[in-house]
Amino acid sequence: MKRGFLIVLAAVVGPFWICAEDAPRPNIIVLFADDMGYSDIGCFGSEIETPNLDRLASNGLRFTQFHNTGRCCPSRASILTGLYPHQADIGHMAGDLKVPGYRDRISFNAVTLAEVLGSAGYHTIMTGKWHLGWKDEGCPTARGFQEFYGTRGYIDSYYTIVPKTEIYLGEELVLPVTETPVNHLKPEEEWYTTDVFTDYALHFIDKVRKQDDEPFFLYLAYNAPHFPLHAKPEDLAKYRGKYKNGWQQFRKNRYQKLLELGIVDEKAVLSPADSTPWDSLSDEQRDDMDFKMALYAAIVDRLDQNIGRVVDHLEEMGELENTLILFLSDNGGTKETGMFGIKGERNTVENYDDWSRVGGWTSSYGQGWANLSNVPFRQYKRESHEGATSSPFIAHWPKGIEEKGGLRTQVAHLIDLMPTFVELSGAEYPEEYKGNSIQPMEGISLVPTFHENTTSSRTLYWEHEGNRAIREGDWKLVAQARKPWELYHISEDRTELKDLIESEATRAEELKSKWETWADKVNVLTPDEFEAARKKK
Repeated sequence: MKRGFLIVLAAVVGPFWICAEDAPRPNIIVLFADDMGYSDIGCFGSEIETPNLDRLASNGLRFTQFHNTGRCCPSRASILTGLYPHQADIGHMAGDLKVPGYRDRISFNAVTLAEVLGSAGYHTIMTGKWHLGWKDEGCPTARGFQEFYGTRGYIDSYYTIVPKTEIYLGEELVLPVTETPVNHLKPEEEWYTTDVFTDYALHFIDKVRKQDDEPFFLYLAYNAPHFPLHAKPEDLAKYRGKYKNGWQQFRKNRYQKLLELGIVDEKAVLSPADSTPWDSLSDEQRDDMDFKMALYAAIVDRLDQNIGRVVDHLEEMGELENTLILFLSDNGGTKETGMFGIKGERNTVENYDDWSRVGGWTSSYGQGWANLSNVPFRQYKRESHEGATSSPFIAHWPKGIEEKGGLRTQVAHLIDLMPTFVELSGAEYPEEYKGNSIQPMEGISLVPTFHENTTSSRTLYWEHEGNRAIREGDWKLVAQARKPWELYHISEDRTELKDLIESEATRAEELKSKWETWADKVNVLTPDEFEAARKKK
């Protein structure tokens, strides 16, 4: 058995990594949250109790300018392939428009992290939410995961199995639609997705470790804290009544904590409140919105508890020291259910017993609290402004990251995980795989940032549903769907408050031209083209 070893060498040109032969390569774990905003965990400014994530941050690194794609499926495609979503054929969600860039599975001209790391001898494990296609040809086990437990689709309930959220063990359907799902590892315990996905992750780690001591890659894709608002009663009790001072006050509190933590500075002015004034709400409305935010906080709390279980398990195994753990989110907080989190049925605290376990779009925390989740930024999930695409990001690896509690200000993106893992694992990124030509990686390795703040300038792109952006160095050009471009000196105005499109017209035009060239390259459809393709299929 041969396993790589990572050595840091100091030289005039700075630190770099080489591979040697006899020491173990790291295990790699990606913990992926769903619909979590930038400031929703304690070490990124939140009042929600997340001691386990905070512990990872205090013994590792936090990246303050890490970006996702702004939406669920596209982010999952990018994190797994190291490509922009359209290059991975997931330019929208997981529906098939039968045109390049918009299919119902990851492109066969892309390889996944599991395929690359598996080829390098890693055990590859996934539990949780796939949401990159239901068909056998595009399911997790077809794309390199040797062990899988979870749903091929989305998740619309923490307590039950609703249509298109059926649970698979490998390629076997083990839980069809049911109101009473059973966790086969712990049949005596109540089914709750966050707990169950963790149970199977730990089960698979133990399973592969019994086989040999080769490293493993675990992709643990939680559905928390995505709506519906399904929280354990004991977790809810910790937060009920906590939010009665309202969203505006908590936005100020989080912003102040972000300043104290050094995650943002005074140049990043808190964006204006984008919510109904709390004082204008009735007593009944304030009580209902306190209750909904308490539910959301309880879901985040339970997520953190389960991350603690993963860390503790690794520690008990003696493998925490040489495991790289990354934590991040797929997009920012969502306003999809309106200001008060109501879509369709009027679900409030008064009739909670009727909807406490009902799946779907029945309950969400609403725009007012999403505006809190995304502090200090503007806008929400599905867009391309900072509130949509900025993710909390933690890197923890005691054996490979010496600095404890450090901050990294480099601009980074989901596409960077593939080159990072290729470098750490000694894997070879293929030009061809299973007879298909493979697109080159789009990202850059984050390994140098594990040792110092680097200052490289780069260009990144976004597009989803006509929302679009390009960031090049200190500047960002961004627009909402069917609306004009805006230009921000993003290094001085991270919260996107001073639009310089008129005074910097030449710069804006240059960036627009670069974005259009990229959009053509990766097969972006305009909103009109997208609607035409959707009607045609």
